[in-house]
Amino acid sequence: MSTAAGVSAASSADPEAAYYQMIEEFFVSRRGDPLFLSNADWLLIRGWRKSGTPLRVVLRGIADALDSHAHSWGRHRKVGSLAYCAAEVDVARDRWQRALALGEEAEGVPDAVLSGFADALDGASLAGPARDFASALAAEIRGWAEQPPALRELEARLADREGALLARLRDVLAPGALEEVENAADAELAPYAARMPAKVLEQIRRDSITRRVLGRFGIPRLSLFGL
Repeated sequence: MSTAAGVSAASSADPEAAYYQMIEEFFVSRRGDPLFLSNADWLLIRGWRKSGTPLRVVLRGIADALDSHAHSWGRHRKVGSLAYCAAEVDVARDRWQRALALGEEAEGVPDAVLSGFADALDGASLAGPARDFASALAAEIRGWAEQPPALRELEARLADREGALLARLRDVLAPGALEEVENAADAELAPYAARMPAKVLEQIRRDSITRRVLGRFGIPRLSLFGL
């Protein structure tokens, strides 16, 4: 059975918020009774998100932790915090990274993903300095696809280049477009305002705005999160 079993298919339409929501729903459903996540739990999820841990890897770690608890001497005591699963999530992330490094997880990853980023950058409707930057970045990413660096270094490079690209795209947005993007993100994230720490909500908001701005030019997030 998939580790996502029991997770609502009607999760938030915003991909950034969905990462947090699906982890919450999966943990609560596997735990067996309603539980509100604490501020510390939300911050733990934020750490997984910032470290580039894909959703399915987190869910695998949570499942492994709770399966182990179900067969332990303390199985009659409820798991009270998501932190109980943190060590197994770390193990699941290490397995995922080793599998990618050895080419066991999927043929052509991450070089195929990097080539996709480069194609999107080359195909973006841009002109002037923004076009020059996007073309140069596409060429740089194609070089990484030929000789991919370590995953942690690769994700850091992508995040750095995405930030530089975003700054240039903001400069060429149509008048009022950035405000429109920000308002759309705020509207979708409003239901979370009372549930999450401000630090977590702000991270989600930044990610959401980044995705929306890039999307206006047909460019995906430059991240390995989806692997």
